[in-house]
Amino acid sequence: MFSDAGKIILLAGLFMAIIGLLLIAFDKTGLWHWLNWFGHLPFDIRIEKENFRFYFPIGTSVLLSILLSLILYLINKFIR
Repeated sequence: MFSDAGKIILLAGLFMAIIGLLLIAFDKTGLWHWLNWFGHLPFDIRIEKENFRFYFPIGTSVLLSILLSLILYLINKFIR
């Protein structure tokens, strides 16, 4: 029972470490501008006034949800 949870936590940690390394590499090499579209998708609500800023990334959240669901589906398919 706990071995399955351990595998999931280990894979999630490895995935987070890889994403972190990629973000550091993007920042060091100047490839960060490649991700400028992230957070500026359709349905991302942005209201900016003089002393007020409101940002609600609905489109980005949906995209991340779809990508993470696909990744977790593939991981689950190959583990079992």
